[in-house]
Amino acid sequence: MTTTTDKLLQLKAEIDEAKIKIAELNGKKESLMQDLKKNWNCTTLKQAEKKLVDLEGDVKDLSKQIEKGVAELEEKYEL
Repeated sequence: MTTTTDKLLQLKAEIDEAKIKIAELNGKKESLMQDLKKNWNCTTLKQAEKKLVDLEGDVKDLSKQIEKGVAELEEKYEL
């Protein structure tokens, strides 16, 4: 049978583990935020989300241009 002391020691161990995990996750978050700043000039997640939407729009536009160019080439060279 577990005693109250054993239960408290187990809880303390779990809390200590959680603190370590939180510190690791905070470190990863900080690193990812630095990457966002360095690579995309975004300092917040909201800015990164907007940048993503903008880039997705750019991809769509480029896709359309490529499709149009391919269609023109196919028509011109009867492919």
